[in-house]
Amino acid sequence: MSKLRVGILGGTGMVGQRFIALLENHPWFEVVVIAASPRSAGKTYEEAVGDRWKMTTPMPEAVKKLIVKNVNEVEAVSSEVDFVFSAVDMTKDEIKAIEEAYAKAETPVVSNNSAHRWTPDVPMVVPELNPEHLEVIPDQRKRLGTKRGFIVVKPNCSIQSYTPALHALREFGPKDVVATTYQAISGAGKTFKDWPDMIDNVIPYIGGEEEKSEQEPLRIWGKVMDGQIVKATAPLITTQCIRVPVSDGHTAAVFVSFEKKPTKDEILKAWKEFKGLPQELNLPSAPKQFIQYLEEDNRPQAKFDRDYENGMGVSFGRLREDTVYDYKFVGLSHNTVRGAAGGAVLIAELLKAQGYIAAK
Repeated sequence: MSKLRVGILGGTGMVGQRFIALLENHPWFEVVVIAASPRSAGKTYEEAVGDRWKMTTPMPEAVKKLIVKNVNEVEAVSSEVDFVFSAVDMTKDEIKAIEEAYAKAETPVVSNNSAHRWTPDVPMVVPELNPEHLEVIPDQRKRLGTKRGFIVVKPNCSIQSYTPALHALREFGPKDVVATTYQAISGAGKTFKDWPDMIDNVIPYIGGEEEKSEQEPLRIWGKVMDGQIVKATAPLITTQCIRVPVSDGHTAAVFVSFEKKPTKDEILKAWKEFKGLPQELNLPSAPKQFIQYLEEDNRPQAKFDRDYENGMGVSFGRLREDTVYDYKFVGLSHNTVRGAAGGAVLIAELLKAQGYIAAK
């Protein structure tokens, strides 16, 4: 099978680099174009990144000599690819405009950015949780006037550390949720070398993060109606989001009450048995076991558990009854793999499996 030709928009940044690292030797996809800002355009990828390669694995040989294209030259980039991943660093309005321009150039866009997360006919997908939202793509194509082009986005990285746990328990009706997230510095595109102020420090504010963490799960649990996604009205979620001195891995401390309180055994059984469409389809990046529960009192830990299932699984622990809410537990997800580039790669695999993206 010949591989689909992939472009990375914003390929020099941390998430762009993660896309490139994850797509090395991918069975279905091959990176053939890297596009970035005009200041990087015309250089080889190796020159454009320079000493800013932030992955722990070496830069793949296959991309080192690729000449970086200007991300604003939409037709030139689109002519060489079957679809693109978007990780551009621009203002929200600029991101909206450029992603729509690529879609209108008949190039499907799988975006890591937040700009289109609330566009009514753009699906925001965690493939295990709400693959049915892809059904709005034909309606989006009608609006855009396209045959092939469309936009799909992945949600905020922080919500992956608790939303899957709640999703697996929907039969019990989660109604009130309190979540405090402890978020790694890579979520800001940083390493400790870039951000020495984070060493021995905690910052109790991440701009815009709490609103996303409270509202985006409701969109994931929303319904497709009349060619749009209408968000759910429950559960009621309140969050605090805190930056902590961890390289990778977002942790969440979660409290939840239910309409119909389950037993602890029922919760653990639901988590253990939970599977989604990616597992049924055996997609290349899909974790075999999406959710794991760790029995030890001091787990999950970012350092030891973030790479579970190659960073594509989520880990929970410390499930116990609470004195105010029904239960409390701790969650962990890898923010730049499952929460960013890896989650987007899995979306692209699902889109291919369902026939939404194909060779031009």
